[in-house]
Order: sequence, then structure tokens, then C-alpha cells
Amino acid sequence: MQFDFFKAKSPPLIGVDISTSAVKMVEISDAGRGLYRIERYTIEPMPKDAVVDGNIAKLDEVADAIRRAWKDMGARVKNTALALPAAAVITKKIIVPAGLPENELETQVEAEANQSIPFALDEVNLDFQILGPAPNNPGEVEVLLAASRKEKVEDRVAAAEAAGLKVLVMDMESNASQTVYESMLHLLPDEGQGQTVALIDIGASTMHIMIFVDKQAVYLREQSFGGNQLTQEIQRRYGMSAEEAEKAKRGGGLPESYEPEVLEPFTDTVALEINRALQLFFTSTPHRKIDHIILAGGCAAIPGLDETVARRTQAATLVANPFANMAVSSKVQPGRLAVDAPALIVACGLAMRRFDPA
Repeated sequence: MQFDFFKAKSPPLIGVDISTSAVKMVEISDAGRGLYRIERYTIEPMPKDAVVDGNIAKLDEVADAIRRAWKDMGARVKNTALALPAAAVITKKIIVPAGLPENELETQVEAEANQSIPFALDEVNLDFQILGPAPNNPGEVEVLLAASRKEKVEDRVAAAEAAGLKVLVMDMESNASQTVYESMLHLLPDEGQGQTVALIDIGASTMHIMIFVDKQAVYLREQSFGGNQLTQEIQRRYGMSAEEAEKAKRGGGLPESYEPEVLEPFTDTVALEINRALQLFFTSTPHRKIDHIILAGGCAAIPGLDETVARRTQAATLVANPFANMAVSSKVQPGRLAVDAPALIVACGLAMRRFDPA
């Protein structure tokens, strides 16, 4: 069975990012003259352990969080684009003869999937996308195959539908991030041409590393590290519950000792983890340097993190803003958006699916 990892959709869509810590929703419209506008967005905290390692563990609680988020956002649109984490999707590039009829291409893709996917085909959702001519043979094309266990897809769809929403697109989080990366290239010298750029998304429990060379994604990795470690340290240091610590982390109100004793050591640890991740990239690929780092995720909003990372890695570092080239609706508070923007990469990339060429 196929599910639309790649197929373009044009009706109005809300991008919905279901992460460990929150449901993030973004709605984007066409502002004319090639410009997009962010219409509205929201970030709704996720109950603890409702999503574990990218998997929905408590469907009712996730559905409730999605319902609250949609209501809080005040949207009328019920069509959504969701995404699966990279760990839930098996991808493989294959080479096939150019110009195959659709049915022959599907047969070839299924045959290849049978060889390379460790599950029966009736247990997976399968999709494919033609990437373009094969590198060394103009008579062949390169095809990207994507497959996920059906229950991974169905859990996300069920949570959204239980919240009263309709799922039109199921994407991959890495695809959504890449869409936003391409929209931010104007922030880089020569729009990233001839450069090696790391997009590092630091979530609550996982750090996602995507590395681009000449605008092409060449490396994708996840490692277990995230903002929860700061929350846990606040809990330990100040005797707070997890909820109190998370609220204080976001809203302030912690003692003066918080910055030097807790936040600065955590910032150093983030920079160290990023440096380790980059060293792993260097040892496992032919590449030996990173020109730019773009920080995303909730942790990217920590003041001074970009400077600490730049110092540790010796790479120019900036904080992601997926809305840098967009108009902002009067329903969105610019100050709040500036703080939240780095955490909205995946939700923004999903919302942009409505503008894919048909």
C-alpha cells in the first residue's frame, strides 16, 4: 500500500509536528508576489511519556494535545500534513531505466523493496519519488524509495483523526527540515553554494543532524541528547517537579544562580555534543570541515548558544528562522515568534507542502 510521503497536495494545510515535548502547528498562506505569510501557529506541551522515541505511546493523550493545539491556534482548516521521524522510515536510492511506464516502475520499486526491507510488504506503507537522471548514465534515473511500518503511520493518523483533523500528507521529518533549509539559503554566503552546512535540530530528547554539501543532503544522524537534560538539572537543583521545571525554563523566575550554575554548563555541554557529532561525520565520510552551522529546535533559543557553538566548532553559527523571508499575519506576535521560530522547523516544512508543484 502506498502513502503520500512525496505526493504534492495543494489544499490549505496545517503542518503538525508531533514531538516528544509538544505538538507544534503552523499555517502558512500565499501572500502574493512569490511571498508566503505565516498566518498562525501554536506550541502545545505534550504530556510526559505520551510520545517515546518518536512513537506514540498514549494515543488518547496525544489526540487531546492535538485537539487543544488546534483550538488554541484558532484555525478553520482541518487538513493536515504530518511527519514520521527518520528512525521510523527506511529509505533507499535505487537506479532504474528511464522512461518506464508507471506500472512497470511500481513493480520494479516493489521488487527492490522486497529485497531491502526487513518486513513483509503488506506490513508497510511504501512510496517512491524520482529524483532525476542517474549520476553516471543518462539512460537511467535515480529513485528514492521510502517505507514505514503501517502501525507507525496509522498511530499518527489515528491521533489526528481522533482530534477531528484530516490527514492529507504523511511526510518524513527530514524532508520537512530540508524544505525549510532550502528556504533559508538566502541567509548563507553564496546561498550555500560550494559549502558544507550542518542543520542541527536539538529537541527535548533527540539531536537531529543533517549535513548538506552544495545544497545536497549527504548525512543524516540522530543522537540521544536534548533539552530534557536541562529540565532534569533544574528539577534536581531547585527541587521542582518536571512540569514546574519546564515552565520555569521557558518562562523565567529562577534564582540568579541559574545562569552561571545551570544554564552555562548546559550550553557548554550542547556545544560539546555538537562537536562530537561533527567529528563522527568527519571520521565516517570524506569531508573534513563544516563551513556553517544552523541551530534549530527548542534549545536553539538559549541566549548565547550560537556563540558557544561557534567557539567550540570553529564554524560560523546562526539560529534558524524558517520565517525570515515571510510576511507575518497580525494574528502572530513577532516577539514571541522570534523566540519560538527555531522549534518550528518541521511544522513549517510540513505547512509548506501545500505549495508543492502539482
